[in-house]
Amino acid sequence: MGAVSAATMASSLLLRPRASLGRHAIPPPPPSRRALPAPPRLQATSQRKPALSASSEDGERRRRRPAETRLHSLAPYPLLLAALLPGAEPVAAVFAPFVELVKTFDLPGWLVHWGHPGNMAVVLFAMGGYGTYLGFRIKLSDDPEEKAKAKDLHPKLLAGMFFFFALGATGGVTALLTSNKPIFESPHAVTGVIGLALLTIQSVLPTLFEGNPGLRTTHGLLGSGIMTLFLIHAALGLQLGLSF
Repeated sequence: MGAVSAATMASSLLLRPRASLGRHAIPPPPPSRRALPAPPRLQATSQRKPALSASSEDGERRRRRPAETRLHSLAPYPLLLAALLPGAEPVAAVFAPFVELVKTFDLPGWLVHWGHPGNMAVVLFAMGGYGTYLGFRIKLSDDPEEKAKAKDLHPKLLAGMFFFFALGATGGVTALLTSNKPIFESPHAVTGVIGLALLTIQSVLPTLFEGNPGLRTTHGLLGSGIMTLFLIHAALGLQLGLSF
């Protein structure tokens, strides 16, 4: 009996440390901690994120939309309204005595009909064409002598073209009134008035070259545009002449 009790006590002493070690081997779970509130700056940025995402969504929608092509056109018909304004009757009244005088000359019909177009074609291609060529030589030539001659002759030729165009306009009005035709209702008349107005501006630009050298380029581009306009004016005049 004594041996059994001693063995039992020894076994209990050996097993107790193991049990106590078993209780303390697994540490208890840490207490739960509450998350600290975010700083105000982080809260502001987090609140702004939905707005940024919304703007990015709008950008995505815009990119997904099919591209739109807008076509702009310019119709010349509003320019004809200028021809319909009052003014033809006073001009016709002023030219009436001269028209009656021309009728008394008993000139050939073809001369009255095509005299104005023939004279203006010579002025356009001879004076205007060569004057335009000299203008380009002033800008592009490397020869000082050639450039000096072009600078001398270019303004004289184009001033002469301006003068004969203005004088020729009276001849055109006379030819139309002699043939009992309206004078300001055609595109030919409208382009002629616009061309003379642009020539007036063109003649003023050289006086401003010293203060603003960049106007030389404007002068050249405007001159080329005016010559193109007068070519269209000539084509419209030919169409008008063939219409009666």
